[in-house]
Amino acid sequence: MPDSRVPRDNSVQSVNRAISIMQVLARHGSARVTEIVAELDVHKSTVFRLLATLEARGLVVQNVERGSYQLGYGVVQLAAGATRTHDLSLLGRPVCTTLAEEVGETVNLAVRDGAAVVSIDQVIGSSTVTSVNWVGQRTPVHATSAGKVFLAFLPPAQVEALLGEGMERFTPHTVVEPAVLERQLADARASGYAFTMEEHEIGLAAVAAPVRSLDGEVVAAVTISGPTYRINEGTVPDLARHVLAAAAEISQRNGYPKRG
Repeated sequence: MPDSRVPRDNSVQSVNRAISIMQVLARHGSARVTEIVAELDVHKSTVFRLLATLEARGLVVQNVERGSYQLGYGVVQLAAGATRTHDLSLLGRPVCTTLAEEVGETVNLAVRDGAAVVSIDQVIGSSTVTSVNWVGQRTPVHATSAGKVFLAFLPPAQVEALLGEGMERFTPHTVVEPAVLERQLADARASGYAFTMEEHEIGLAAVAAPVRSLDGEVVAAVTISGPTYRINEGTVPDLARHVLAAAAEISQRNGYPKRG
C-alpha cells in the first residue's frame, strides 16, 4: 500500500489538500505546520509548499508570532461571491451612505490585512468632485487613520511585530517615530477615534473609528476622508462625532452589544 505521506505531483490531490488545510485553519483559527501535518497526515514539505501557494494568493497569512498560519482576507473576497448575507460591507452600506450624506465627504469601510488596511466599500459624499476608488487597495497601517484605529486596539506585542521592519515615510508628515506613534495610539484609545493629516498623501486627511464584533474585537474601521481644507484640526471634532456614531451603529448590526 503506498505511503500517503509521500508527495506526489497530482493537481487534484493538491487542490484537495489545499482545501483541507484551509478547513483546518477555519476550524482552529490558526495552526502550526506540525499541527496541520498531524491532523491531515500529509508530508511536512507538502504542507509547506501548499501554504506558500495559498499565502501568495492571499488565502492564508502567517500571524505575527511567525509560527502559525491563519486564513487571509482573500477567503472573504471569495466567500463574497457565494453569499453576501453577513458581509460587513452590506451591513455597513446603509450607515456609510447616511454618513456620507451627513458630512459630504468620502466614506470607506476598511479591514486589516497584516500590516496593511484594505478598503471593502466606499461611498462618495456630495462635496467630493472626484475621488480615488480605494476599494481593494492596500494602504499602510501606520500612515492611515483606519490603520491607527487597528493599531490602537491591538496588544503592544502585535503592534511591535507589525511595525518591526520599520515605518516607511510617504510624505514629510508621515509619523515614523515610534514614540510619536505611541502617543497617537494612546490618544486614539482615549477618544475612540484616530485621524491623519497628509501622512499618506499630501492634501488628504481622514478620521476613523472602530467597528467591533460580538466579542469586542476591532474587525473593521469606518473612515471619513477628504481634502485638508475641509478636514483639519478645526473640523475633526465634529467629524469624529459623526464617524463614532456610524461605527457604533455598524458594530451593533454586527452583534456588538449597545451600551446604555
